Amino acid sequence: MSNVLECRQLGKTFGEGEVALNILHDVDFTVSAGERIAITGTSGSGKSTLLHLLGGLDEPTSGDVSITGQPLASLSSVQLGRLRNRTLGFVYQFHHLLPEFTATENVAMPLLIRGVRSAEAREQAESLLVRVGLSARTSHKPGEMSGGERQRAAIARALVTKPACVLADEPTGNLDRQNAEQVYALMLELNQELGTSLLVATHDPLIAERMDRVVRLEDGRLL
Repeated sequence: MSNVLECRQLGKTFGEGEVALNILHDVDFTVSAGERIAITGTSGSGKSTLLHLLGGLDEPTSGDVSITGQPLASLSSVQLGRLRNRTLGFVYQFHHLLPEFTATENVAMPLLIRGVRSAEAREQAESLLVRVGLSARTSHKPGEMSGGERQRAAIARALVTKPACVLADEPTGNLDRQNAEQVYALMLELNQELGTSLLVATHDPLIAERMDRVVRLEDGRLL
């Protein structure tokens, strides 16, 4: 299988001199097309930092990251933004939906940024919202939805562009067990249906065991 994400000798340090904090050390890692991977580790082990670097949301101190074979260091900020929009989806512990927009408008946003016509973007967004069980919530704003519904809308937004990979950072951390199970089942189902790779940072062993592969970050090193 081709590699969707790849990093070599990746390192990240915050601060300088005596106050320097080394978060990641010489991380070598690949994500293959359609692969499901869990990243585990204690709080502060570097899981979120690794996802941010792999997603091009932050720059490494050392090493390099490639998305679908393209080294991020060689791209301008505009090129990087286009590559992220075309190839990646992001899901966070907090849904980060825009409160002033409806579920349909939130989910359609990545398509509008890409330049898709408004009517077509809305149609695709509403189709995916139906797919994630939110057919009755398309015109609702985030404040009018439950926590589980908001997170399902966030997953729809991450998947609406049919990305090569979804990066999920503790996506069920704010949900109860029942809602967490529903959200993860949905992510796994869409992974199989769309062939989208999943890279999930999680503390939940029940989630991790359902992945193809589990890696652990410990003291900034990938085990």
